[in-house]
Amino acid sequence: MDDYSAWVGRSETREDVATAAPLRGLAALLDHDMSLAAPDTVPPLGHWLYFLPDARQSAIGEDGHPRRDETGLLPPVPLPRRMWAGGRIDFLAPVPVGAALTRVTTIDAIRPKRGASGDLLFVTLRHEIAADGNAAIREEQDLVYRAPAPAGTAIATLPSADPDAGPAEEVRSVSPDPVLLFRYSALTFNAHRIHYDREYAQGAEGYAGLVVQGPLIATLLMDHFLRTTPGAAPRRFTFRAEAPLIEGAPFDLCLSREAGEARLWARDGAGRRTMRAGINI
Repeated sequence: MDDYSAWVGRSETREDVATAAPLRGLAALLDHDMSLAAPDTVPPLGHWLYFLPDARQSAIGEDGHPRRDETGLLPPVPLPRRMWAGGRIDFLAPVPVGAALTRVTTIDAIRPKRGASGDLLFVTLRHEIAADGNAAIREEQDLVYRAPAPAGTAIATLPSADPDAGPAEEVRSVSPDPVLLFRYSALTFNAHRIHYDREYAQGAEGYAGLVVQGPLIATLLMDHFLRTTPGAAPRRFTFRAEAPLIEGAPFDLCLSREAGEARLWARDGAGRRTMRAGINI
């Protein structure tokens, strides 16, 4: 695999405004009349609705992501399949609705690995977000690039998927249909075809159907926590995707509490943990 170490340390700065419209869309998606967060503030993980990708249509590749070349922030990785594998987020200060936002993104690490399915490349991005000039959110985002899916196979789960993580205090079931996936992709301007083009998801990337977005699952886990813990103000959120969830297959949002923190996970119909998360309050 090519050496991408020279890309470590690259950075870009983007600006946006914490407008209210996407927050109303997120509340509707989560089946609320309004956000569960404090009034006039961006809810936890709501910052994912800003700094959206804006590549021109002529620059979009076959998978729906911008084509990778030497001009972008991310390296021109030839591995075709890309997923958001996890992240760690510190909420440093509230983000007021209407605040002027600045995000500085830096490539922190690039790590090649060899997995059971072939070559992997992990890229860690660090985002520093300020609201009206004040440090508000610090985030590390893990992306993984993977080799093509073997011809004629369907990926039902990843090798790292664990059995159910144990008893949960609070459980809520979600039935992910194509409308839910489409609305979240629209909110985040995510054009990755595995979330809306079933023929592509199955034929080109080897999934059993449309794939539920990792950030959507993380957002649903955060929402599950906020629904069951009124008034809570998360200080830190971590999550890691362990296996894909497919449209049409109901899954559970699970929560258990310990002193000062909550443990969350998504559980598929077979009882396997597909994403794990933690919240410090």
